[in-house]
Amino acid sequence: MKIAVLSGKGGTGKTTVSTNMAISLKDAVILDCDVEEPNSHIFMKPDITDTVSVKAEYPVVDANKCNLCGKCGDFCNFNAIIPTKKNVLVFKEICHACGGCQLVCPTNAIEYKKREIGKIYTGKTIYGNILSSGELIVGEMSGIGIIKGLFEGASKEELVIVDAPPGTACSTVAAVESVDYAIIVTEPTPFGVSDMKMVVEMLREMKIPFGLVINKAGLGDDEIYEYVKEEEIEILMEIPFDEEIAKLYSVGTAFVTEKTEYKEKFQKMYENIKTKF
Repeated sequence: MKIAVLSGKGGTGKTTVSTNMAISLKDAVILDCDVEEPNSHIFMKPDITDTVSVKAEYPVVDANKCNLCGKCGDFCNFNAIIPTKKNVLVFKEICHACGGCQLVCPTNAIEYKKREIGKIYTGKTIYGNILSSGELIVGEMSGIGIIKGLFEGASKEELVIVDAPPGTACSTVAAVESVDYAIIVTEPTPFGVSDMKMVVEMLREMKIPFGLVINKAGLGDDEIYEYVKEEEIEILMEIPFDEEIAKLYSVGTAFVTEKTEYKEKFQKMYENIKTKF
């Protein structure tokens, strides 16, 4: 089973939920797909034993063969390749490597080469879980290739917890499109509820079943409870706005290691999720 943990915005507690849940379930493999700012390793403390370079393809134009017909630029919806009067400009950072420019080129002037866009680090954590974490090179536009690589590496695992990127952008879609269930993490504040609604809409469009974890419960108002009642969304668990939990988080300690009663709560949440399949 693959379970994604996601939220409408950063800072709501995705990593808090995914790491503490993985520790509570012991055999769970965790994928940190927030490749622009991975942080699961801070709490899981893995011993990295495998590092893989992730590469992306991009077009290279042979100026001796190119007749500047412009067909490659007309095809590309992302403006990654733009013919001018004198040459063809290639913006490799925004290329999606679809291969279309190569197909429409009448002179076979385009070939594809590879370049590194990031890395995947894998290791065993101090809690016994396997953690794979993706890291996008600064300046790169898209980490989707890294996210796909993370899933390929965990394809045979029985239980995978995905720490997804925040929001509803392409990287988030890539991180959740193949999961069996999604856990939305939100905080009971106006901003938290507003951003959560976009995630709800996305998951319903993708037909992925989901439930809700309310983090920092007791911090805000009752809008979140009114919304979930109206939309018939199940609250899977609530984590209180607790000073001790905050202190543990601030020093990179998973709170289930100190507040052990929460291990059982995460285990019960997982058992509840399994009953839906």
